[in-house]
Amino acid sequence: MSLYKNLFKQTAIYGLATVLPRMISFLLNPLYVYYLPNKSEMGEVSIIFAYLVFFNVILSYGMETAFFRFYNSETDKKKVIATATLSVFWSTVVFLVLGLIFRNTIANGLNIDEQYITYTIWIVVLDALAIIPFSKLRANKRPMFYAVIKIGNVLLNLCLNCFFLIFLPKIATANPSNFWSTIYYENFQIGYIFISFLSASLATFVILSPDYLNLKGKFDYILWKKMMRYGFPILIAGIAFAINEHFDKILLQWLHVSKSDIGAYAACYKIGMFMVLFRTAYTLGIEPFFFSHASNENAQQTYATITKYFVIFGSFISLFVIVFVDLLKHPIVPNADYWDAIKVVPLIVFANFFLGIYTNLSVWYKLIDKTKIGAYISIVGAIITLALNFLLIPSMSYYGSAIATIAAYGSMMYISYRLGQKYYPIPYDFKRIFGYIGLSIVFSILSFYIPTLRENYLLKIVLLSLFLYFIYYNEKETLLRIIKRKQ
Repeated sequence: MSLYKNLFKQTAIYGLATVLPRMISFLLNPLYVYYLPNKSEMGEVSIIFAYLVFFNVILSYGMETAFFRFYNSETDKKKVIATATLSVFWSTVVFLVLGLIFRNTIANGLNIDEQYITYTIWIVVLDALAIIPFSKLRANKRPMFYAVIKIGNVLLNLCLNCFFLIFLPKIATANPSNFWSTIYYENFQIGYIFISFLSASLATFVILSPDYLNLKGKFDYILWKKMMRYGFPILIAGIAFAINEHFDKILLQWLHVSKSDIGAYAACYKIGMFMVLFRTAYTLGIEPFFFSHASNENAQQTYATITKYFVIFGSFISLFVIVFVDLLKHPIVPNADYWDAIKVVPLIVFANFFLGIYTNLSVWYKLIDKTKIGAYISIVGAIITLALNFLLIPSMSYYGSAIATIAAYGSMMYISYRLGQKYYPIPYDFKRIFGYIGLSIVFSILSFYIPTLRENYLLKIVLLSLFLYFIYYNEKETLLRIIKRKQ
């Protein structure tokens, strides 16, 4: 019993350390929309962040997961720590040297200011150097320290962003002769954003630096080859996931969409993050449950029930966000110049909902140790993302990217279901699942695309109430049983 209690405690802490930073970083969107001079600057920030994600995946090259795999299987833990740490350290140093040497070429090729490229290189390097120390904390079961550092990083980043964008200009203008005026530069908002990220990454690295200073054990080349072989499929899956999640901003730039339009798209895209927060919190909590119940006699029925209730909550959240999108846009995207991209929100919300359903459906290949299939499905999604972006962006701009996103995640969901029913059949309640998804989509279309409904919140609340009644009508027997148990 104490084992499960400890597992739940650690899962809750790691979940908090993952979800809370996302929620805090969510606050950066209105800050950037409000304080960046124009949409094109927001577009440039979004493009650079997309590259950041890719290089974070490449510089980790699956070594984090490989570290856990071999840390648990090898008797010499120090050897595993030293091999993983030195591998990431030297590959990161090589990246740093090459990046700084060719930063001017990179800046010209990407049409991004060289100064921002320099900041980005250092952020990626510091984040990469923290990978194994963070993994070591998890392996040594130190979730509280892990969570404090992760949350502290994001809080420091948020505070520095607020200081540089909101308070520094006022302080420097009010008293031009003070110290703060010497570090204030006009029209340097993007630079301050990356200085904030760089400072937070540097603070994290300094806290974790004893792992490098006190490194024990020796690098083992044979072990390193095993770790690289194990991590390579994870690298491929990570690149595929990054393509599905972030490559649209890069492709939009490659296909000559203006940075102004990219900025509007990236800002409105954030409204769909409500579903991402729900999906992330759910995934962190449910994956340990899936594995702990795998040997139960009624495991498949349990998974089917859980998936149904995920669909219920996900359908309602999707409909709620789309019904109230014209209210949500004011605090999240507080600049009307960006609102021409609000039309992507329904597609992005349901795309992330489909990805959440895919997460539920993907339990089968994890339970039967066929995780490579997950990588193959992600690669299929990435191919669909790339193909549709290249096909649709020239005629539809960023709306084509939104269509590509929902098509990719929808395809991944369908493929996982079809393969899962072949290798690990689960008795899903399709009638009700399709009913909830279908009704949520229909009501979302009505409330968003019909002008008379979109402007009438009374009618939209009626639609939301009808959806809730539909849930109650279908699930009343379960609800009544729960009420009776509590009584």
